[in-house]
Amino acid sequence: MSSITKRDLVVEISNKSDLTQRQVQEVVQAFIDGVAAHLAKNEEVVLRNFGTFLVKRTEPKVGRNPRKPEVEVKIPARAVVKFKPGKDLNRKVGKLLPKLKK
Repeated sequence: MSSITKRDLVVEISNKSDLTQRQVQEVVQAFIDGVAAHLAKNEEVVLRNFGTFLVKRTEPKVGRNPRKPEVEVKIPARAVVKFKPGKDLNRKVGKLLPKLKK
């Protein structure tokens, strides 16, 4: 499995458009900043045909220290970012694996 960085995306978009890498970098960063700002206000960010970013609350729970399993550790409730992929994205990703035989 390979990975792609923000820089890789900037270069790829720049090569496919009439924009410079600097211009693309500014747009990509503005997008990231905008998504983060709206999530910080507990607003969902819906990108049609791609997916939805949302904030979920995790409940407090009791965990264990792996080095000392007898010691309980209280884990407080917190807010976490979740991503729910859209139908189009699910279809594209679903093509990665061969169909399961029944």
